[in-house]
Amino acid sequence: MPTTDKLHRLDKLFLPGATLAVLLFLAPASLLAQTQVDCKTPQPPTTPVQVDNAESTSKPDAAQLPEANPSRPTITNPAHIPPVGYLQFEQGFLQANGSPSGLDHQFSLNQAIRLSLHPRLMLEFESQPFALTREDATPDAPAASQSDPGDLILGVQGLAIKEVGRIPTIAGAYLQRVRSGTAPDLDIGSFSRSAVILVSGDLGDFHYDSNFSGSEQQQVLLRRAQYGQTLSITHDLFSKALHQKLELTGELWHFSQPLVTATRSGTASPRSNAVGTLWALGYTLRPNVVLDAGLNHGLTSTSTDWQGFAGFTYVFPHRLWPHQDNLPQSLNHRHVHRR
Repeated sequence: MPTTDKLHRLDKLFLPGATLAVLLFLAPASLLAQTQVDCKTPQPPTTPVQVDNAESTSKPDAAQLPEANPSRPTITNPAHIPPVGYLQFEQGFLQANGSPSGLDHQFSLNQAIRLSLHPRLMLEFESQPFALTREDATPDAPAASQSDPGDLILGVQGLAIKEVGRIPTIAGAYLQRVRSGTAPDLDIGSFSRSAVILVSGDLGDFHYDSNFSGSEQQQVLLRRAQYGQTLSITHDLFSKALHQKLELTGELWHFSQPLVTATRSGTASPRSNAVGTLWALGYTLRPNVVLDAGLNHGLTSTSTDWQGFAGFTYVFPHRLWPHQDNLPQSLNHRHVHRR
């Protein structure tokens, strides 16, 4: 029989040993459960670029590159803006055939530069550096071609509401023409100034953008108001096979034409409206590079008959100024905005 001292020593060894055995038995299960929870729980952004993508109102991206948020090729501009501090460059080519006011066809180069200064504020600069136009022959003059630059436009866009659930992102924009070009206008025409309300959101697997605009158009000393409404809807194609890189966009648009008085055939049209539909494909080559191509068809006699286009959107991968995490501590408030 063991003595009292031996029993006491065994009791001292038994309790720590039993506790250690239980911990070793439960540790793998607890670690596995913790791993499963971590996999299911979305992780917060950990790098400056991930923070920038999450702060922007475009779809957050876990990549190490800023995510492009193209405004082209649709007539509709998104309410969402690119990540703060990254320069977004958009370049496109347009071929238009059969427009009112005696325009047979036009090939043009279009550019846009966008830069978000704040998660709710973006500056934009739009230009048409080149347009080659051929006009129809008339009884008084043969068909002629001309090469001209288009307008230069400066704009600012501010977000009023950021998307939460089914509540869409709502923004307002103001655009001002800073230089009037000499290239002939297509059916919608050009404006001297424009105010736009932009709405963007998601319904299930569909993304939508819509614009409501009021603009001022000028012709010599004549000034007229123009109103426009657009709606574009985007959906991924073969999302699993292509990892959500290919998308199809359909758009319906309408603009009043206060300065257009004739159809494509030359007949009088005292009260004109341009209505059309646009279809485009977009392919995300990299998070910061998006390619696009498509067609636009006018549905009224004062709309441009057909337009074909192609282009790309590129976001420069480096910030124009340091991220807030790289600023001195006295200037770094470490406040992360969320959509």
